[in-house]
Amino acid sequence: MKFSWERNLVVLWTGVFFCSMAYSISIPFLPIFLNTELGVEHHLEAWSGIAFGITFLASALISPYWGSLADKYGRKPMLIRSGFSLAALYLINYFVHDPYWFLVIRIFQGLLAGFVPASIALVATNTPEEKTGYALGIMSTAGATGSILGPLVGGLVSHYLGNREAFLFSSAIVLVSALVAVFLVKEQNFNRKAVRSHVRDDLKHALSNRTFAMLLLMVAISTFSVMILEPLITVYVLRMGVSKDSASLSSGIIFSAVGIATVIMAPRWGKIGRRIGYEKVLFVGLIGSGIGNLLQVLVTNYIGFGILRFGYGLFFAAVNPSINAMIVQTTETDFRGRAFSLNQSASQIATMAGPIIGGLLGGWMPIRWIFVINGGTLLLSALLFKTKISGKKAVAARHG
Repeated sequence: MKFSWERNLVVLWTGVFFCSMAYSISIPFLPIFLNTELGVEHHLEAWSGIAFGITFLASALISPYWGSLADKYGRKPMLIRSGFSLAALYLINYFVHDPYWFLVIRIFQGLLAGFVPASIALVATNTPEEKTGYALGIMSTAGATGSILGPLVGGLVSHYLGNREAFLFSSAIVLVSALVAVFLVKEQNFNRKAVRSHVRDDLKHALSNRTFAMLLLMVAISTFSVMILEPLITVYVLRMGVSKDSASLSSGIIFSAVGIATVIMAPRWGKIGRRIGYEKVLFVGLIGSGIGNLLQVLVTNYIGFGILRFGYGLFFAAVNPSINAMIVQTTETDFRGRAFSLNQSASQIATMAGPIIGGLLGGWMPIRWIFVINGGTLLLSALLFKTKISGKKAVAARHG
């Protein structure tokens, strides 16, 4: 069969969508599951936070290793490995009755993950160069869409079928992703004679590439800026006068506004980046996201707050596709799997740290000031990125 990068894109988009949905399905009922099914009576908030964050920590630590294997043995084998492993682990959750065993399984979910970075790396290395920005823009909507719909699907499944049955549903949809990868994903442009590297060498190589190291920092900052608000949005909405009965729904809609904006704009930013340059698009995205956070301080009505969150999301949608495209431009083909795994590690560490620091800051200062800190950080990161990239270009011009 003739190779088709468009078909690969559709298939991998579907796989990432299902994997992202499967993970976020448990978010609405995780504390309830710990309490009613696993018998956690005391320190429920701490248990929920640990159960949520420990998966990201494990994934961040192991991602460079899986990236090394992907560059040695191929990205498709990593898709199959992670897909079937995660399907089995979600299935095991159905049978767990001890909270400590539940944490062990959550750790293994992080250790055996890797479907998303392997998918992005495969798209990046198997798409024509002139189409890479568009393809990576499309791919960035897969995770956003899955994460938006996951809590909604999880709430419905747990409500009508039960919390344990929701894990069965997660297992089934990840199994579909793995089977799709087995039969439909094709991989080209892969050197099967490559020698597998060591993680320490990969980190040294990554840090020696100043542009790539800067991109990893941008990934961490941008992800952190989203996740720091996760434990605070519902509280903030309550303080705007929304009743407790509708606060979860209202905050869920407001949270989803960023994801919906990403789905709408990410492919368009990818096309714009191909035309004017991904550095410019990333700079605009960071500036727009920073200003969007600062403006959120000014609204006191939850409807206006939701509209501003959507506007912020339209600019934030420029960040990930631009970073992914620049990773392709600034790394060698045989380092691509490791590059995207390191990218995943940076994102996972920020995903874990964001809610913890957000919760601590929210108990120490008014929540509106966290938006100011968030906006200021994004603006400073935009200026830092602009300065470093401009300086690098100036040096290159002098030596050119």
